[in-house]
Amino acid sequence: MKKTDEKNVQDSVDAIAEHAKVELSSIGKMLEKTDLPPQLEALVEGEVIAIEKSAVYINLAPFGTGIIYGREFINAKDIIRKINIGDVVKAKVVSAENENGYVELSLKEAKQALIWNEAEKAIKNKTLIEITVKEANKGGLILEWQGISGFLPASQLKSEHYPRVEDSDKDKILKELKKLIGQRINVVMISALPKEGKLIFSEKDNNPEERKEIIGKYAVGDELACTVAGIVDFGIFLKIEDGLEGLVHISEIDWGLVEDPRSMFKVGDPIRAKIIEVKDGKISLSIKALKDNPWKEFEEKLKKGDIISGVVIKFNKHGALVSIKQGVAGLVHNSSFGSEEKLRKSLEMGKTYDFQVTLFEPKDQRMTLVYLDKENK
Repeated sequence: MKKTDEKNVQDSVDAIAEHAKVELSSIGKMLEKTDLPPQLEALVEGEVIAIEKSAVYINLAPFGTGIIYGREFINAKDIIRKINIGDVVKAKVVSAENENGYVELSLKEAKQALIWNEAEKAIKNKTLIEITVKEANKGGLILEWQGISGFLPASQLKSEHYPRVEDSDKDKILKELKKLIGQRINVVMISALPKEGKLIFSEKDNNPEERKEIIGKYAVGDELACTVAGIVDFGIFLKIEDGLEGLVHISEIDWGLVEDPRSMFKVGDPIRAKIIEVKDGKISLSIKALKDNPWKEFEEKLKKGDIISGVVIKFNKHGALVSIKQGVAGLVHNSSFGSEEKLRKSLEMGKTYDFQVTLFEPKDQRMTLVYLDKENK
């Protein structure tokens, strides 16, 4: 074969290959645009074309016909009573193709899937929902939305509904929560758990713009006249204004040691406090910030190595807390005695001893000490 002929043949082969390549590409694009047949668990939509005593048929063109029958027909009887031929309905695929060639569908499961989708949208949009309290337990309130059980934790209640009980007694908390049964409250959905069939709600911040506006009136350093709204182990809640509270952590109540806030305050007490932080829609307050800082008195008087007298005011897992003045205390660590047991045998609660300062940082209210009676170490 001549070279010219060989070249012509090769050109023809290349042209055919290029044409085939274009054809395959076009077919591929067409297939990409073609909808896939209904898959298991997928939600589909179609027109009701027949309703029989024990089955409903739905047009799923171009993929054939869907059928609701057997257990799925029984489960959806309440829904089926309300539909007519010509209605367009959504259903969930429970079998892509049965022995008769039909796509088996479930109306009940489709309804549930749509409800959960609606729940996800409500969470995303922070939709305000008015709902009736059905029941209460020691942890919060039981609600129901679209036939799904929901829970509103006590920690997510508004201040006016929060069960403020002075001794944190669970039975008393439950008694207070039960007073809300039958009431309609405004909530937002904060979590949806389809696999567990649970919803979690919150009554707090269901109007975030309004709350942002309220909190925007306050700034760090503001001194406020408040009232005690609640007392817990870790501090006290102060009412700043209607619908707004701030927390005074137990460490911010006083310069001295505070072990039980309930021994110092009762609900309704008027009190002044200072804002020390505004963060994430919450206000943190301090009572001790409005009192003289006793540590300042020792800034120029005390240093590492000095010998001082102090009284043992508390034992903890780290050692003994020793006070040299009301509001000024240092730690004697267990390690300086070898063990916690030896420390507690050597030092008695309420007694005064001599100590040496090993660390003194008044700006951070930190001081460590060692006991000087070496015979007991």
